Amino acid sequence: MTRNEAPDSLRERLHEIIFEADTPAGKLFDILLLVFIVVSVIVVLLESVDQYAENYGRVFIVIEWVLTVFFTIEYGLRLYAVLRPWKYATSFFGIIDLLSILPAYLSLFAIGSSSLLTIRALRLLRVFRIFKLGHYMNEGALIMNALRASYNKIMVFLFFIMVLVTIIGSVMYLIEGEKNPAFTSIPKSIYWAIVTLTTVGYGDITPQTNIGQFLSAAVMILGYAVIAVPTGIVTNELMNSDQDAGAVNTQACRYCGKEGHGDDAIYCKYCGEMLENKLNFEDGEDEHII
Repeated sequence: MTRNEAPDSLRERLHEIIFEADTPAGKLFDILLLVFIVVSVIVVLLESVDQYAENYGRVFIVIEWVLTVFFTIEYGLRLYAVLRPWKYATSFFGIIDLLSILPAYLSLFAIGSSSLLTIRALRLLRVFRIFKLGHYMNEGALIMNALRASYNKIMVFLFFIMVLVTIIGSVMYLIEGEKNPAFTSIPKSIYWAIVTLTTVGYGDITPQTNIGQFLSAAVMILGYAVIAVPTGIVTNELMNSDQDAGAVNTQACRYCGKEGHGDDAIYCKYCGEMLENKLNFEDGEDEHII
């Protein structure tokens, strides 16, 4: 289909129901979808409990496969409803939709892989679109923009941390290596440095010498400063973000299926195609398709 051709009515109707939440049919579909997702996740959780699995194992299997078939058909319809299926298939929600059904089929060949079906819980992110929680969508976009803007700084910081823990681990190995059987190698000492610097403190490896304990205390105190750095980087980017950006709506692009467009957007900011509500324009008494 080219952009100059009239859109297929069935395809357009499916897109409106499956991707949009502005119509009663679309909202009903998405609410039912969320209910099915919640039920599916609960079934997987209960199936891991021996008592429930023993008494209701067959019921769980039936429910799981009924929902899997439904999600499979729904995924196929989503690919059919968009004009560029590959764009949607490689999008965030497209990948999540695919991953939500693959574990069920993998369980036919690999026992236990069905437990990965809990990934379906990620599909609940659509709740923000379904109930038109535009404020939360704006805040989510703001956080994502801040994280993207912080990427280079955080990568440099992580590189510095990797160098730092390597040096600390090597020094600790020299201090404790011969006197402490827990520090058997430099990699294991680096593991201790990471656990200590991040203030996790498992306690499975501890220094025994006075110098080693002094260094350990210094690394613990340094850990608090280390935690504050990435937090400060992201916070600064959040403050510098455009707080007055236009509100986003629930419209999904007909070509790539992605959402999060501004109310005044004419073209999709992801693939560049014209949005559906901008395809029609009036020229006197006539309506044309661009």
